[in-house]
Amino acid sequence: MPLPLMPKATAVWLVENTTLTFEQIAAFCGLHALEVQAIADGEVAVGMVGLDPVANGQLTKEEILRCEQDPENRLQLLQVDLPQPVARSKGPRYTPVTKRGDKPDAVAFLLKTYPELSDAQICRLIGTTKPTIQSVREKSHWNAQNIKPRDPVQLGLCTRRELDEALAQAHARGGRREVEADAPEASEPADEATD
Repeated sequence: MPLPLMPKATAVWLVENTTLTFEQIAAFCGLHALEVQAIADGEVAVGMVGLDPVANGQLTKEEILRCEQDPENRLQLLQVDLPQPVARSKGPRYTPVTKRGDKPDAVAFLLKTYPELSDAQICRLIGTTKPTIQSVREKSHWNAQNIKPRDPVQLGLCTRRELDEALAQAHARGGRREVEADAPEASEPADEATD
């Protein structure tokens, strides 16, 4: 069941302005009945301003009256027909200033641990540039002596799911082209013999 916007503030308003039971409020707000009781006792959410679910279009007065008359009834959230926001799938994502210095460490980790990833995939995962990847690979980065390979997932630069998807794409494609370029060198004498 979908929950109302700001569940605790909604629970505060319902406790203060209705005669609903703690169980009804808890079920509607996705809280435990004891937490709602603590709100009513003034132990939790002290000083929190209640959020009116009627004014926000999450409930109607009739729905509240229906549930106040029968303690067995449960409040039903109004269905909103407004379009929901969609997460952006394109474009660069914002990296906080404090995490930007971790990008070369993440690049070094990916180059060392997953050499099959292409530079473009690393750029998308971490939000870095190809010249940065190349400078880390060649150890010509301005801060090369301080770069320590660290997992980008633990650094918060990408999610585990994103990394797994990139690895699956790399394995399906057959790995990075530079890795493949090393393999034909071993088979060149055989090619020359056939010519």
